[in-house]
Amino acid sequence: MTDPRKDMSRLAAIDWMRGFVMVLMAVDHASQMWNGGRVSSDSAYLANLFVGGEYWIPGTELDPAQFFTRWITHLCAPTFLFLSGTSLAMSLEKRRALGMAERELDRHLLIRAGILLACEGFLSLMAGTGVLMLQVLFAIGASMIAMVVLRRLPTAVLLAIGLAWLAGSEFILFYLFPIPNDLSTGAVGHFSTLTTLLFVPGNGEFVANAYPMAHWLAMMLLGWAFGRHLLAQPANETGRQETEKLLLLCGLTALLLWSFIRSHNGYGNMGLLRDDRSVIQFLHMSKYPPALAYSLLELGLMALGLVICLRTERRLTKPANPNNPLLVYGQTALFFYMLHFIVLGAAATAITGGMMLRGLQETWLAAGGVLVVLYPACVWFRNLKRRHPESVLQYF
Repeated sequence: MTDPRKDMSRLAAIDWMRGFVMVLMAVDHASQMWNGGRVSSDSAYLANLFVGGEYWIPGTELDPAQFFTRWITHLCAPTFLFLSGTSLAMSLEKRRALGMAERELDRHLLIRAGILLACEGFLSLMAGTGVLMLQVLFAIGASMIAMVVLRRLPTAVLLAIGLAWLAGSEFILFYLFPIPNDLSTGAVGHFSTLTTLLFVPGNGEFVANAYPMAHWLAMMLLGWAFGRHLLAQPANETGRQETEKLLLLCGLTALLLWSFIRSHNGYGNMGLLRDDRSVIQFLHMSKYPPALAYSLLELGLMALGLVICLRTERRLTKPANPNNPLLVYGQTALFFYMLHFIVLGAAATAITGGMMLRGLQETWLAAGGVLVVLYPACVWFRNLKRRHPESVLQYF
């Protein structure tokens, strides 16, 4: 293994990729707050998760503009979980190389997880629904807690667990927690709180969770294994090229498997089957929880995106531009995440008098506006973190 203290522990390519999906995320959340025609029909388990969004009934047409505005953002959550695993694996190895004890590494992970869960709780409180609404920050934070134990396993075991869950979770869920919906009426079933936190999404009396941990933890495990792979490669041209080849092979294989599973319209789709052979129906997959087809497509696309980012960085003749917006957003991800929710929600309330009262044009304008407005704030926050590297700001 190469010395993890080398620059390999902070690749611009990873920050670029994270920043790219932050931009897509801004579109999705702008739609969540501005778009009255928003389509959120990514589950056979949930007719209508949380508040807002039009439930799709099988056999009815999906509006193309609304569908693709939602669909392009599906890349976000798998990328967040995978790259969180990658970055944490590399960061912890760096800290271990600098002499940090295993107990301190565990403490570092738990603090990170606690801050993410606290941020999720704060956003839920801001939403004012009276229900604890758990989304992607819960998935990342809960997965980090699990990694306190799992990180001690060999890389091959982490990889095997992650792949086995993605491939076999549908069989397990359909056996233990069969889909309770009447898809012709949109009726929603309910599960215990523990089941909702770990395995299937659901609305409870006090908790509504879109991101049950087990599925997203599997993606973090894959990312953790990839982070260890990066550190095992020499930090030179040959090492980078080998990583690009691996990602290209994995990405193309995932896309081929996705095409096969989706075309056969059976196992691997988590109950959200195609009505016909149209492009929209081919791409209309279960995110809540992630079907195998969904995971293969999104992780495959992410792998190809990482190939582009890594190759671009490898060919640079000088350090990456620190003011590149993708780099800035990628290096201040949690800060941007928290602030963009507040700005989008406040703007929607002030300008339209409420949530989801406009259309797609306003949605895209709001997304562009929040990216422009928050860019200087993110630059400022990144500089602040660098001036205080050992403060609590390091966790943001």
